[in-house]
Amino acid sequence: MKLSIWFIIGILLFSCSSENILEEQIDSLNQTYFPDNNSDNWDTISLNELNWNTAELQPLLDYLEEKNTKGFIILYDGRIVVENYFNNHSVNSNWYWASAGKTLTATVAGIAQDNNLINLDEKVSTYLNKNWTSIPIEKENLICCENLLNMTSGLDDSLGDSISPNNLKYVADANSRWAYHNVYLKMQDVITAASKTTFENYFENNLKDKIGMTGYWVKLNNLNVYWSSTRSMARFGLLIQNNGKWNDTQIVSEDFINKATNTSQNINKSYGYLWWVNGKTSYQLPQSQFKFNGSLIPNAPDDLFCALGKNDQKIYIVPSKKLVIVRMGASADSSNFALSNFDNNLWEKINTLIN
Repeated sequence: MKLSIWFIIGILLFSCSSENILEEQIDSLNQTYFPDNNSDNWDTISLNELNWNTAELQPLLDYLEEKNTKGFIILYDGRIVVENYFNNHSVNSNWYWASAGKTLTATVAGIAQDNNLINLDEKVSTYLNKNWTSIPIEKENLICCENLLNMTSGLDDSLGDSISPNNLKYVADANSRWAYHNVYLKMQDVITAASKTTFENYFENNLKDKIGMTGYWVKLNNLNVYWSSTRSMARFGLLIQNNGKWNDTQIVSEDFINKATNTSQNINKSYGYLWWVNGKTSYQLPQSQFKFNGSLIPNAPDDLFCALGKNDQKIYIVPSKKLVIVRMGASADSSNFALSNFDNNLWEKINTLIN
């Protein structure tokens, strides 16, 4: 009789233990996953587990290869669902972010503000001194750090990439005109002056190393361009998708991320702080003052926001679907500065996979 009682108790304890293990496994799948900072290991989740349309994966990959893609990753809540490399690219290959890397500068600016080194509402000349442009002082003093991040400096965007004072000329008062302009790089100078170290060092110590990114900055023709692996681009996207938090560490404040990834001014509704924002009623594009009606990427979810770089470098983030999608490569079709027809066409393909 005693043996039977203990046997029953053992069965009950084993059952409870098994249930607890199962619950822990389910809980872990329901939590955002972060890859280890010091390892190449990255957890995956299958299309079948997500009930995605597996038959649509190969057509998507064929399309990506046809469109000169080099690296492509889809993360679901941090785990890799799709990771493919094409055209002599590999998991360890580096490629340029182009203007998608503007979002790195925006994020570092947010970190510097969180650390009380800068104030985005403060005029740029507070950090760079006066005459950092060639415009009248009273007009220069209207330009604050936020204007560098949301492209409303009012400076002439038709004079090329140089941001020397002689090439920064007046067109309109700050906050009255949106124009895609290389002057955002002055924010890197602001961070350098405020932190008393180089922008690259501040970026490395406060962002790159904290989320396990690799890569490097290359200065070329008045630009400072980031190069990295596709996975490093995905790590950054995951940080932003998780509202600036990596594991248990808040790298950049959630308040800043909310401001950066939503409409930042009343001129171009589809632009935040160097991030592009979907689902708005109109948008402007680089090198134009024309306003287009409708959403930036009609085929994409309305809550999508994205980093867009020359020749179709992409980071798409969709909070409602827990997605980060990264595309690196040569231009899909013709050369472009940010948005292209490829965005909408690619999302048509992605939708057949995930819906």
